[in-house]
Amino acid sequence: MKKLFIITLCLTMAFAPLSVYAETEREGIEASASGVQLTVSDGNVHVVGANGMMMEIFNLTGAKVATIRIDANDKTFALNLTKGCYLIKVGKIVRKISVQ
Repeated sequence: MKKLFIITLCLTMAFAPLSVYAETEREGIEASASGVQLTVSDGNVHVVGANGMMMEIFNLTGAKVATIRIDANDKTFALNLTKGCYLIKVGKIVRKISVQ
């Protein structure tokens, strides 16, 4: 029984996808429909069209790292995050970022 479990586990891991990719076209539709634009560069997040919304930042284990209220239509925030990968969510828009 133990041997069967180990074989099943190994086969499952061998054929499981190693990474998951978002559909870029779908994200573009959501971005244009909601009017929110989210860009990340040099440790800063630039958010346009999200006045009154909340920006949530999650690590890859799903733990919420930060919540920021966006109080202007065009706002830039400095990310003070440790090295690693994070998810940023504003409304229905979600972006994966890497902090180095």
